[in-house]
Amino acid sequence: MQRMAIKLENVGIAVRDLEASIAFFTDLGLTVLGRDTVSGEWTDTAVGLDGNHANIAMLQTPDGQGRLELFEYIHPEAIETDPTRPNEIGMHRVAFSVDDIDQALETAAKHGCHPLRGVATYEDVYKLTYVRGPSGILVMLAQELKKN
Repeated sequence: MQRMAIKLENVGIAVRDLEASIAFFTDLGLTVLGRDTVSGEWTDTAVGLDGNHANIAMLQTPDGQGRLELFEYIHPEAIETDPTRPNEIGMHRVAFSVDDIDQALETAAKHGCHPLRGVATYEDVYKLTYVRGPSGILVMLAQELKKN
């Protein structure tokens, strides 16, 4: 059986405040590739939600490999939920490799985002932490300690 070609296109995240979320992720180093307002039959069909109308922004990591699509719903009204906990089933977190975790945490702190508990070291290979980002998004920051 021949395998189908597949690659990760992006991770989509619904946010409460698109501008605040863009500011957080661009301060961490992502760039905005584009912005749009989407609605109409094609979005209803693609998303499976009648009356789908949202402001969106596509962001990309500096290496060009990772993308986040952030969307703020205009209609239907966004539904507030409790922030995801690390042990819940479902979409878990978005993770980024950073060159300097302390600098990344300083940047996150400017947006009121702090580690859930602290910074851990995994087998002298990574320093890592989870922060609660805008709209309650779990964001993992990891700094590789030993370069291969």
